[in-house]
Amino acid sequence: MSPHRTWQHPNSALYTDHYELTMLQASLHSGAAHRKSVFEVFTRRLPEGRRYGIVAGTGRLLEGLRHFRFEQAQLDALSAAGVVDDATLGWLSDFRFTGNIWGYAEGEAYFPSSPILIVEGSFAEACILETYLLSVLNHDSAIASAASRMTGAAGTRPCIEMGSRRTQEESAVAAARAAIIGGFASTSNLEAGRRYGIRTVGTAAHSFTLLHDSEPEAFAAQVAALGKGTSLLVDTYDVEQGVRNAVAAGGPDLGAVRLDSGDLVEQARWVRQLLDDLGNHQTRIVVTSDLDEYAIGLLASAPVDSYGVGTSLVTGSGAPTAGMVYKLVSRTDDDGEFVSVAKAAKNKASVGGRKYALRRLNESGTAVAEVIGIGSHPYDDGNDRPLLQQFVTDGEVLPGWTGPEGVQRAVERHRETMAELPGSVMRLQRGEPAIPTEFEEESE
Repeated sequence: MSPHRTWQHPNSALYTDHYELTMLQASLHSGAAHRKSVFEVFTRRLPEGRRYGIVAGTGRLLEGLRHFRFEQAQLDALSAAGVVDDATLGWLSDFRFTGNIWGYAEGEAYFPSSPILIVEGSFAEACILETYLLSVLNHDSAIASAASRMTGAAGTRPCIEMGSRRTQEESAVAAARAAIIGGFASTSNLEAGRRYGIRTVGTAAHSFTLLHDSEPEAFAAQVAALGKGTSLLVDTYDVEQGVRNAVAAGGPDLGAVRLDSGDLVEQARWVRQLLDDLGNHQTRIVVTSDLDEYAIGLLASAPVDSYGVGTSLVTGSGAPTAGMVYKLVSRTDDDGEFVSVAKAAKNKASVGGRKYALRRLNESGTAVAEVIGIGSHPYDDGNDRPLLQQFVTDGEVLPGWTGPEGVQRAVERHRETMAELPGSVMRLQRGEPAIPTEFEEESE
């Protein structure tokens, strides 16, 4: 696909909540807006029964950060609605994020309390990023986490993302990107392909077959137009006859047949036998039809070659948000000294202090704990892996984290992090996080 440089990112400044800007106005009024602050993105818990999560969305939010500007159109809208006063509008007109951002690389596994993103800057400039950062990370990480569970269940069989028609149009692009990070091999979404260099695939739906006077005519037309390597959808009418018609149209070089309904396990078995009996030993079987990680797991014993996943993927397979929050954990006092701050509300407590994180590994290189240092780096026993990467320095997005390059980098990180985690992450049964989270307090 064409490089993403041809795509113009929209202005992202108003992808936010009203109260972010009223907090800004009040803090400007009190004089506290300019205090140096550290905000942290983390999740208190994983979705019920899940053993790990996968970070996604960082590249997208960095792309959006470049366009987080209050230009005249945004300022006029805020003024007309009376959201903030003139002094605050003046501050916003000059806004550029000038701080630093650290975090877990896209594709990295995370656990409860992992410091997924750390934003350092004045309270004013860090505060107004909250909604935008969370909306991107919560959505994309939910999709990538579901995708990772699905590709884990699929093993070496490729998964195809095909959920665009089950979500909002921009969410579809983001979901496709997150699915690739979580291990999917391709997407049906052309815009995702254009922006991020992702492989796109697709052939035909039932309507194409119904358009023609007969199934053999439809298949013959598709093969003539797209070649013998195409995939033919064989369950519009009778599946057995559909397979026979597909073989007649494509011959032994037919690429694949697709099954989209019925008992997929049983159906795949006898379709495989029928294809072999007809001499189509190399013709693959693609299955779709409301798959999720559990259905994919049940199909492990069936002679299936790839999976197409839609609705369950783009809705997070039961966990449509990652549950991440953005909290102030440290800020300067009147003397310019940093002090830790934390929320103490029941069931919503946070841990104050600037965090550092590493993945503790045993002698065989398998992860055994998520270790978080408060105020200083945690102890590294020699082979542990630091987790925080710097994405933004003094307001400048560092190269390598965005666009197609960022996606490919995230794909590799996901592959490596999954190989490092204990085997329990592959289990679909409910369980505790695969590794515990341990805190190390700053020594006096």
